[in-house]
Amino acid sequence: MKIGELAAATGVSIRLLRYYEEQGLLVASRSGGGHRQYDDDAPAAVTRIRTLLAAGLPTRVIRDLTPCFVGDGPEVDACVLDLLREQLVSFDSRIAELQRARTSLADLLDASERHEVAPPFG
Repeated sequence: MKIGELAAATGVSIRLLRYYEEQGLLVASRSGGGHRQYDDDAPAAVTRIRTLLAAGLPTRVIRDLTPCFVGDGPEVDACVLDLLREQLVSFDSRIAELQRARTSLADLLDASERHEVAPPFG
């Protein structure tokens, strides 16, 4: 399958498919003329990549998961579940950090609005 065919089959731009290849997420062979050729399972691989990106995983983590996929879906072997758990803990930590920052900002805004000086009448 050529890159344009893969793009049409998945709804993903050619530019993004090239990026996935650069990141080691997608593998293409080269034809005699140097054109990219993808295996028949490439659409499933692209769908998997998109699913994992939507889950917030960075490409470096997805690359580490690639050899561990089970079937055509996003499921992975048990050997990488600890890596996914680490990512989830990291997300929880970042969410807690953002929640604290949001609370601080809301408190500042509330305090400032209570002491807001009315504009002079002109």
